[in-house]
Amino acid sequence: MRLVVGSVLVARAGFKLWVDPPLNVTILAVLSIGAGVLLIAGLWTPIVGVCIALIQICKMMMLSGDKWVWLLLAAAGAALAMLGPGLWSIDARLFGWKRIETPPRKTNSDSR
Repeated sequence: MRLVVGSVLVARAGFKLWVDPPLNVTILAVLSIGAGVLLIAGLWTPIVGVCIALIQICKMMMLSGDKWVWLLLAAAGAALAMLGPGLWSIDARLFGWKRIETPPRKTNSDSR
């Protein structure tokens, strides 16, 4: 999921920079490319996921265009912020790969 979202961000923002866009589009495109590259590498994934969600929400409010794609990318960025980088990432190499284990549920017979 990290690779797909990162590649989409880099590709879509790269196409925006081929023409001479206004300053607000240029800033958001450069931020999207930077976030996409960090996401592909798996570096600072929770922080980058939140940044992606915020960038895409800004795009939805400020720019005209395909708001559904931006909403999808914002949701994917937020999901990546919550899920983490995964096993094959720089974050996993630097900080270790952590899984959150949920405790087993207690049944009614266990509470007696």
